[in-house]
Amino acid sequence: MFSSPTGPFLCIVGPTAVGKTALSLSLAHRWDAEIVSADSRQIYRELTIGTAKPTPDEREGIPHHFIDERSLSEPPYSAGAFADDANARIRQIVERGRVPIIVGGSTLYIHALQEGLADIPDVDSSVRERLETRLDEEGAQALYDELLEVDPAQAAKADPTKTHRVMRALEVYHGTGHTLTSFYENQPEPPFTYRTVVLHRDRQRLYDRINERVDRMLDAGLLDEVRQVMGGPVNLDEPPLSTIGYREPIQHLQGAYDYDEMVRLIKRNTRRYAKRQLTWFRRYDDYVWRHPNEVSVEALARWAGRTTSTAHG
Repeated sequence: MFSSPTGPFLCIVGPTAVGKTALSLSLAHRWDAEIVSADSRQIYRELTIGTAKPTPDEREGIPHHFIDERSLSEPPYSAGAFADDANARIRQIVERGRVPIIVGGSTLYIHALQEGLADIPDVDSSVRERLETRLDEEGAQALYDELLEVDPAQAAKADPTKTHRVMRALEVYHGTGHTLTSFYENQPEPPFTYRTVVLHRDRQRLYDRINERVDRMLDAGLLDEVRQVMGGPVNLDEPPLSTIGYREPIQHLQGAYDYDEMVRLIKRNTRRYAKRQLTWFRRYDDYVWRHPNEVSVEALARWAGRTTSTAHG
């Protein structure tokens, strides 16, 4: 057990193909743990090869949560919904006397679980339409100047020349009567605490692993998986099918480019995605960075607050 029923619990994060699954499986066997997957695509039953799910043999004897639990035919699943559902699962895991280990690379899922998401009401689309009209007529600087007046904290975070964040903050203000900052300040505290290790490798070695993984996916039948998905009642233009590893095969099968170009794009786009993941994780000062080969299981146990060292395996 952990020293407290509210944590800290261990999170293993990092870029795609870095080695998160192997470490999590090793720890789960040792700690009698259950794995909570924080991966926005592994939750879908239809997506297996392109999401690099742990195999059924790897999952044998280790409960995995949020893998193969939804269908592409269901409404989209959000980071906020994941955080709510994961909190409930973690509570159940602890009540069973087991250990939760959170594993994944979906940055917004991890953020929602650890930091919470502000409960911002839906805003009528007419508000956005009026702001877009003003943007065309008055320009970006006028909207930024207004944001400086009504929500200076958000204005300080926004680039006046890039309107997305400015528009979103003004949309919330005009649609709800409250600033975006006020929603962030009043969001509820997450029920659990976490200690997070970021796995990382030498850049070239990580890129080599990404390229090798793409080759294995294609050899394992990625295109057949994509063909089957395309034949179902799905929206090909929205996540998760618009994401890397599925978007390129779909476009190839639709005739946009040949096989070799598809392979090149999957590898290039995946490498770029891994770089963005690493950039995101660097924003958190309390995250600890380790090479997968240099992780000490005993040190992780102490760091994550485990009070016993006896476990399976």
